[in-house]
Amino acid sequence: MKFIRVNMTDKSVQNEEVPEKYLGLGGRGLTSIMINHEVPGTCDPLGPENLLIFAPGSLSGTPLVNTSRISVGAKSPFTGTIKESNAGGSIAADLGRLGITAVIVEGKPEENDLSFLKIDAKGHAQLIAANDYRGMRTYECVASIKKEYGQNQTVMCIGPAGEQLMPIASIQATDVDGRPCRAAGRGGLGAVMGAKGLKALIVDPSGKDADAIADPDAFKEAGKAFARVIKADHMAGQVMPAFGTAALVAPVNSLGAFPCFNARKGVMEGWEKISGEAMAEIIKKRGGKTTHMGCSQCIIHCSNEYVDDQGKYITSSLEYETIWASGGMTGIDDLDTIARFDFMCDDIGIDTMNAGVGIAIAMDSGYRSFGDKEALLEMLEEIAKGSEIGKVFGRGPEAVGRHFNNDHVPAVKGQSIAAYDPRGMKGNGVTFATSPMGADHTAGNVVGEYLTNKLDPLAKKGQAAASKNLQVAMAAVDCTGLCFMAATVLENPEAGIAFLKAINAKFGTDFGPDAIPEMGIRVLKAEREFNKKAGFTAKDDRLPRFFYEEPLSPHNTVFDIGDDELDAVHSWS
Repeated sequence: MKFIRVNMTDKSVQNEEVPEKYLGLGGRGLTSIMINHEVPGTCDPLGPENLLIFAPGSLSGTPLVNTSRISVGAKSPFTGTIKESNAGGSIAADLGRLGITAVIVEGKPEENDLSFLKIDAKGHAQLIAANDYRGMRTYECVASIKKEYGQNQTVMCIGPAGEQLMPIASIQATDVDGRPCRAAGRGGLGAVMGAKGLKALIVDPSGKDADAIADPDAFKEAGKAFARVIKADHMAGQVMPAFGTAALVAPVNSLGAFPCFNARKGVMEGWEKISGEAMAEIIKKRGGKTTHMGCSQCIIHCSNEYVDDQGKYITSSLEYETIWASGGMTGIDDLDTIARFDFMCDDIGIDTMNAGVGIAIAMDSGYRSFGDKEALLEMLEEIAKGSEIGKVFGRGPEAVGRHFNNDHVPAVKGQSIAAYDPRGMKGNGVTFATSPMGADHTAGNVVGEYLTNKLDPLAKKGQAAASKNLQVAMAAVDCTGLCFMAATVLENPEAGIAFLKAINAKFGTDFGPDAIPEMGIRVLKAEREFNKKAGFTAKDDRLPRFFYEEPLSPHNTVFDIGDDELDAVHSWS
């Protein structure tokens, strides 16, 4: 276990033992607890005091399936809160196999200084001048890096949006095929990376210095049991490989909770054209891949490869949230346009959700018309160029709303909501309001409770409790590197037992079932503590007023969870 600590001010790179207070932590647990301990709450997110932390999950780099998620943490320049942004691909597993618990980037270089941080197969790290890569989009950047340093290199990098310090800038990670199509998208951490003068993190994937597993035999048996449950699960084992997360387009529309036309409606007429089923049909017809392995050690294969009518690659992976943001919110029902939007966002290095929602607000304001396919892509180019209007979009939905004098902005703490309307899925509304990191689609997504009829999405009863339980669970899961799709099976007792056995076998511990929620609560407490130091109060844990006042068709419901219930979500007895 080691930290690589990089000071961009004096260009020093040091390896250090993991301090005792951080032992056993990984992923979101490590990023959030370290940010709370070491970053001043009132600091400038783009200044030298902020840290940018890359932390693989505590199980990343082990043979356990679906554990290749990396957490990137910092104070967000977008929300002003603490932020953990999560990405797939292969970099978490590669860092784990090198025994690297985290890469911590601090300080700030001289203006216009740009570097790579390259980590070799023995875990040695060095900064390399990268000024020649300035302005490169991510696909060109990755191709050039691989040509220079080897085709097998794993990369996390920023595009022009990150270099321009735009608050919606993402950090793009390469998938198992070496394409920068996996995003740490939320919270603007690409801008923090740009402010640090770091163009890319490059990791040699051939390292063989992973931390020892305390009980390898027990770990292997637990891993087999966990994998069996995933493969047997209907959603993880059948639906996700066939349609990916786009499978949600149909059921969320059927529930009347698909926020479209800038969240003016809950059902998109013609949603069938952008559904997971329609996408799979197009991909099959054109010779793409409906089922694709995007992340290391994945057995779900929820990724896809979307191609044009000549069979040429456009993007991977076209996912539900992106289809919603660039399709539902803008009134565009053309999957080819949506796929090109996805590729451009990855290439420029911006979050698809905040970009799509910002463009939808502009369309709602009359700047362009809903359904204008050309305008959607033109506005992305304005972001890449850093034009005057591009900078407005690059600052996110609230900035777009201010620019066009439109207060119909579906965002919390500055960050856009995800693809579930709080009036049609009230538990998701609770999560959007109370998550320490702004509206978030993985922090406590209640959609599974609705699709399995465990909870009425329109009723008040049970929504806050469901959100709270899932926020705790996901905070804990994000510590381990386990992906969201695999985490959904943990409700199965067999899966939960196997996963806990794997953790104990890895660390030589004897944790009981309560250890997982206890970790989640510890993480959430650290995040809330940081936000308090940054000046946030309970009044910030609220949705925009129109969700409370403007009924959503077709059910004509409003969000009616009271402030007292929202305030109680993060109270711990």
